[in-house]
Order: sequence, then C-alpha cells, then structure tokens
Amino acid sequence: MKTFIVIGGSKGIGKAIIETLMVDNTIINISRTAPSFHTDNVTHYGCDVLVDDLPEIEKADGLVYCPGSINLKPISRLKIEDFKQDFEINVIGAVKAIQKYLPTLKNSKHPSILLFSTVASKLGMPYHASIATAKSGVEGLVKSLGAELAPSIRINAIAPTVTDTALASKLLRNDKMIENITERHPLKKYLKPKEVADMAAFLLSEKASSMSGQIFEMDCGIVSFKI
Repeated sequence: MKTFIVIGGSKGIGKAIIETLMVDNTIINISRTAPSFHTDNVTHYGCDVLVDDLPEIEKADGLVYCPGSINLKPISRLKIEDFKQDFEINVIGAVKAIQKYLPTLKNSKHPSILLFSTVASKLGMPYHASIATAKSGVEGLVKSLGAELAPSIRINAIAPTVTDTALASKLLRNDKMIENITERHPLKKYLKPKEVADMAAFLLSEKASSMSGQIFEMDCGIVSFKI
C-alpha cells in the first residue's frame, strides 16, 4: 500500500483520483474543503495552498497537484491580475507543493509527481490566453524537473480536454453547448473525471516507470486529428 498526497482532491478530477487511488492506497488530501466521502485511509487537511503553510507529512510515494482554473475572456477584457492569478493557481501552487514535499518523496522507493495542463497549450483557442499561458508554464516545469529529478523521481502531466466537472460547468451548461462540445471532438465525446483518474493512477504506478517529463494529451482527438 502506497501513500499519495493529493492537493485539491475534494472536487472534480481530484476527487475522482482519490476515489480511484483509495481502493488500494493511503491518501492525504489537502484542499480548502473536505471531500464528501469519509474512509479510514483518507486523511484531510484543510488548507489553501496559495496562502497557508502546507502540513508536514513524513511519508509519501506520490504527489498530485490538481488545482486549476478556466478563465476564458478576450484579451481586451483580461486584466494583468487575471494572468497573475491563473499563474499563481496553476504554477506557483504546484512549485510550492513540490518544494515542500520533495524531501519526503526522495525517501520513497519509486516516487512520482503528477501535474495538469490543458489541450489549449497545444491548440490555439480563442479566449484562452491566460490559462494557456499558465498551463504552458506547467508543461515547462514538467520538462525541466523531469530532467533535474531523474532518475530518482518521475514527473508527468495530463493535458485533458473539456471534462465534466464543476470547473467546466459553464462550458456544458445546456444541451446545445454539450452538443457543440461533443461535435468539436473527432471522437464525438468529452471526458469524464474517471477517465482522467484512471490515467493518473497509471502514471503514478510502476507500470509507467519508464515515463517522465511527458505531457499526456487526453484530447478526444481535438489536438491530434483534423477530420
């Protein structure tokens, strides 16, 4: 049984990751709100990663940083504060968590770190300037740390397309928008949180022991194909 630190595991993809991992592992969730489920192998710390000191944790085999943002505005309406806030949430929070728990992870046998990007870092999409900039920073962090931490610690990122979570609810708020999102993807679907959680579990496992510094696009074909 391994121990995984999940930051932002009370909702959305983070919650799905905890629900997937907790079957066979011990989970430490760090988020502002507690998850809706309670089991003996899930410990919750109430914490705002950008403001509060992160808790001391003595043992961990993996770290997952889930917090993100979807801040979609035309460039004329984006303020410098929007860029700063998105960068803080997506990049600085991840750096803070990694720096905090790196010594702990180094004591594990096969430690791994998982971050999250977006398909908008690869595919130019209107109104995504702020979030695409921030998530591109995440991808650069993964590449750099993949090299720096090898061979002792692996680090990868998942870049999902639209996923059915509260964060993306504005994009899926009615049947017409759901139809449009579905049709835009060559596989005629968008993601469910469990799909992303299953990929996360794989990347954190020793089955992915040869993979580090990689960005895994879960794109339903929208980046990969032109049909």
